Amino acid sequence: MAKIILEFDSIEEAEEARTALDGYKWKNAMWELDQLLRSATKYGSFENREATEAERDMADKIRDAIRDIINEHNLNLE
Repeated sequence: MAKIILEFDSIEEAEEARTALDGYKWKNAMWELDQLLRSATKYGSFENREATEAERDMADKIRDAIRDIINEHNLNLE
């Protein structure tokens, strides 16, 4: 099994350390957002009600934009 060691030398680097350690939380949050948008586009529901056509269209556009940004950073949600 491989090891990855992150070293931060000072209190000033605490924010960078927290960002490095919270990466999985960001991924999970983005996945949840993607699923919310997917529900609007695929099933036509949003917040336990039928999504309007405008909401479905916007959800589709936002979902595409999120995926483009994620891909530009060589990341994935899977």
